[in-house]
Amino acid sequence: MAPNPLPDWHRAHGAPLFTAQIRRYPEDFQVTEELGWEFSGDGEHDYLYIEKSGANSQWVAKQLAQFANVPLKDVGFAGLKDRHAVTRQWFSVPRWNTPDWSLLEVAGIRVARCERHLRKLRRGAHRSNTFAIVLRCSEPLDRDAITHRIGLLSAKGVPNYYGEQRFGRNGGNLRLADDWANGQRLPREKRSMAISTMRSYHFNNLLSDRVAQSTWNTLMLGDKANLEGSGSVFDFSDIDSVLQARCEAMDIHPSATLIGDGSECEPVQWAAALVRARVQLGNRSLRLKVQDLQVAMEEAEEGKPTVTLNFSLTRGAYATAVLRELCRWS
Repeated sequence: MAPNPLPDWHRAHGAPLFTAQIRRYPEDFQVTEELGWEFSGDGEHDYLYIEKSGANSQWVAKQLAQFANVPLKDVGFAGLKDRHAVTRQWFSVPRWNTPDWSLLEVAGIRVARCERHLRKLRRGAHRSNTFAIVLRCSEPLDRDAITHRIGLLSAKGVPNYYGEQRFGRNGGNLRLADDWANGQRLPREKRSMAISTMRSYHFNNLLSDRVAQSTWNTLMLGDKANLEGSGSVFDFSDIDSVLQARCEAMDIHPSATLIGDGSECEPVQWAAALVRARVQLGNRSLRLKVQDLQVAMEEAEEGKPTVTLNFSLTRGAYATAVLRELCRWS
């Protein structure tokens, strides 16, 4: 059984500078999805820009499917967004029954915009997510130290850890992964979760080792190079001055393997289960570029300070990877 609770994976930029509360109110954690491409303006899919609060993406998709009288599997969205937050993201719904979206009334969701497009929205089809996060502190702040740390995160990036939510409450998804690896039959959705948990946990452990060795942001022979802002990777046989310069500029990043068929990992039951399931190998960048990072510090209610962060991350990245390099939270 993998350790539970989760390890305190190594940090790249030093110890947390303060402790804060996050998500005290839904509006303290805001996520806005950026597709990064234009709509065709016609076709059989309505694209709905949904603002939601207190609802997860899968639940919203179910409400849209019921309203439009279409199968749930035909409703598309690019990524799962937090439930305990205010989030804005796109959903695609077939317009076979010409639904009037102005009549949709579901608590916690609002249709802010409607467009048309030729194809269903697929997972991972967006470019990035923009975050606005309020950290509520109970202690005085070292403003100079925070400002310096923010500069480091902007200039150097952060380790691209999977967020704690990937592993479930108190690491519960690790137990699910063990159950599946030991032969327990699971529904398709939970089986997929077990596989994702295995790959994410192994990746975080590997990344933590690279952080401890100060090589998480450095190309090494045997790595694949990841192109910034994409899932594309390429091999290299030599680390010349051009590659080094591109890596320092964060145009490319070192990446590591996401385990699958043929991988060696611990526990061995995980490796065997991935072989049986024929899970294909993948790659993920070890480093995460933090775009447009801004910080504001102010005194709030009862003299308790707040730290507000605004930044953008490429798809598949976790805001908590940025937060953990700055603070601890509850």
